Amino acid sequence: MTTTPTPSRPPVPGPPQDTSPTFVGMPTFHRAARAALDDTQQRRNLHHATRTIRDKRSRAVAELPHWEELRRAGAAAKDEALDHLADYLIRLEERLTAGGATVHWARDAAEANRIVLDIVRAKEAEEVVKVKSMVTQEIELNEALEAAGVNAWETDLAELIVQLGHDRPSHILVPAIHRNRREIRDIFQREMAAVGRPAPKDLTDEPSRLAEAARLHLREKFLRARVGVSGANFAIADTGSLVVVESEGNGRMCLTLPETLISVVGIEKVLPSWDDLGALLQLLPRSSTGERMNPYTTIWSGVHEGDGPQEVHVVLLDNGRTHVLGDRLGRQALRCIRCSACLNVCPVYERTGGHAYGSVYPGPIGAVLNPQLRGTESDIDRSLPWASSLCGACYDACPVGIDIPELLVELRSRVAGDRGRTAESVAMAATTWLFSDPRRLTAAQRATGVAGRLVGDRTIRSVPGLGAWTNARDLPNPPPESFRTWWARERGGGTREGSGR
Repeated sequence: MTTTPTPSRPPVPGPPQDTSPTFVGMPTFHRAARAALDDTQQRRNLHHATRTIRDKRSRAVAELPHWEELRRAGAAAKDEALDHLADYLIRLEERLTAGGATVHWARDAAEANRIVLDIVRAKEAEEVVKVKSMVTQEIELNEALEAAGVNAWETDLAELIVQLGHDRPSHILVPAIHRNRREIRDIFQREMAAVGRPAPKDLTDEPSRLAEAARLHLREKFLRARVGVSGANFAIADTGSLVVVESEGNGRMCLTLPETLISVVGIEKVLPSWDDLGALLQLLPRSSTGERMNPYTTIWSGVHEGDGPQEVHVVLLDNGRTHVLGDRLGRQALRCIRCSACLNVCPVYERTGGHAYGSVYPGPIGAVLNPQLRGTESDIDRSLPWASSLCGACYDACPVGIDIPELLVELRSRVAGDRGRTAESVAMAATTWLFSDPRRLTAAQRATGVAGRLVGDRTIRSVPGLGAWTNARDLPNPPPESFRTWWARERGGGTREGSGR
């Protein structure tokens, strides 16, 4: 059986397709955040975890006096790839094919899932083992495989916790960050026996014991599986190499033991050359885990007889990325290397967690990436640009210099523009009309002065049309006279009201 024929060239830029996004039907961020704030235990878990990671990252970054130079080099490498993306993707395809890999192009989630499923069926496999992969979560590959009767086993410890707990990821780097050790122990004891080796009866919540239980549970799956599925942190165009970095060793097992390896890779993951990889392999571990380097860095280039998988498939996925690429400002979000540094410094994320964002990509980067990849047709995606205090900590932490606050403001303006005529837009249009003519402004200032003298010192409790705003705060009283009136009276002969100067 052969896989479904796919285009041999990069997809043509266009609007994002229907990608059946994760967390379909979730409420807006603001409603979901209110519910998350009521979960006291989750807020304690998040506060402890993000503070620990944040402090560790700060120490690791401080060791490098040339950190800002590395940031600029990383951003430049990503921008070079994005500026000539089609050329580098074609080169990547050529090098991968020359190395014995089969390259597939997928326009959207449905096509990518169909390609993977066809390969798995051709191998007559009933299960696959998976390396932690954001992009396969984005396209809901696990759900597609399970609907077809194929078990997809997550092998990353945190992903395993989420899967066994029938949960959703809450963090880019640590998907189970919202769980504490006691909760993890309970999940292992309750769920492991149903899908494989059970947890030890005397399991405690000590990290070493939890890790041991996961290792024993997964070992039989590693040795049995004939198909592995991965993503990639980077794809090197000039050598046709894929790179996965990890901390546990489970990825190395998935990438080397199975007979067949399927790697689903977002087209923005391409880098021009090995030289570019050097800077990013310093930026990523320090920004994500606060380590100088990742314990495991696995690199493979096609098929090598007698060494590793003997059949390698690479699925290059668009799924809205070329739509983002065509946005002059928004395209910088495609630089993201999924380090999660922006989540760990975000005061909003620390209090609400990742589930409120309604996507596998939570936090500040999710607030800008999701509406661009998926569009703003859904309530959850329209609400995400407001999931921020605009404090700027995310931009300071980003290792590739994505100006997330700038993108959030831009997306807010687009969403507001899409709403048509609202009370806010009518008010802004009226303000524009008023400020565009000095005579109108002078008349309004005189009217405001009259209102100010009539109100005096009384507190304004409510204003028609501004009820929601004035319910929580007092409206400032209008001044009894304008600055220009005061200036003309006190200085005499200065700027005259109505003169326009």
